[in-house]
Amino acid sequence: MDLVSVTGSETSVPHVQVRTPFHTAHTEFADVTAGTGTVPIDRDDQMIVLDVSLVSAQTGKTLISTPYDGDQSRAMPLSQWVQSFPAFGDALHCATAGSRIAVAIAPGGVAPTGAQSLGLAADDSLIAVLDVRRVYLGAANGALVYNSGWGMPAVVRAPGGRPGVIVPDGAAPTTQKVQVLKRGDGEKVTGDAPVLLNYTVVNWTDKSVAETTWDASPQFVTLSTMSKGFQHAVEGQTVGSQVLAVIPKADGASDAQDTQIAVIDILGIGPAGSGQ
Repeated sequence: MDLVSVTGSETSVPHVQVRTPFHTAHTEFADVTAGTGTVPIDRDDQMIVLDVSLVSAQTGKTLISTPYDGDQSRAMPLSQWVQSFPAFGDALHCATAGSRIAVAIAPGGVAPTGAQSLGLAADDSLIAVLDVRRVYLGAANGALVYNSGWGMPAVVRAPGGRPGVIVPDGAAPTTQKVQVLKRGDGEKVTGDAPVLLNYTVVNWTDKSVAETTWDASPQFVTLSTMSKGFQHAVEGQTVGSQVLAVIPKADGASDAQDTQIAVIDILGIGPAGSGQ
């Protein structure tokens, strides 16, 4: 990494100097700038915003770069980047917003379709510069909150944070019930901007899962597009919180046939344009 020099503003395409042709037998990386963000990248399904520059190790010329235009709506899970550039996984582990990382990628460190589109030969190395713009939570990280739980569903969590719901055998409540299971200390949800959520919705009567984002990736949600009960459960809560809501059919989604239970992780507030 001492042979690679990266300079320039972190808000613009970096200037990379390297004596060419450059070759590395093993992928290596180093921080150019250490980030000051508070949320580290520590899981593959975590939503992040990156600017990326790819530089030819044969010529030292920039092959391609993201726009570097300050747009933070281009969030995607880390796994999507790693699918094309496996080397990014280790390089970005524990990085926070504000980090600039230089990566010397060994031959084979780029997926075949990506290598072909970049014009890389089988034995070519590649230099990447990664600018981490934003890192969202991967799961609710707030402090546990005591609830009496009388007559309410119980929530259990897998090590990665995925919730499971234990539904009582009794009758469902006839009015909406909301409990904060974890209380985060982040920004408050107002509904004015899209909010990044992981959630699972379970039907009360047959205890089946009606919907979950945990099988794919967290979703940016515009609350006004959600049911009245879902909006009520999320608005006013804080980022990092996990919320349990029992939503009667009358306050639920238009296609709801039953009282539903929603367990919602609030992972971040997105910029305009990130909602769905």
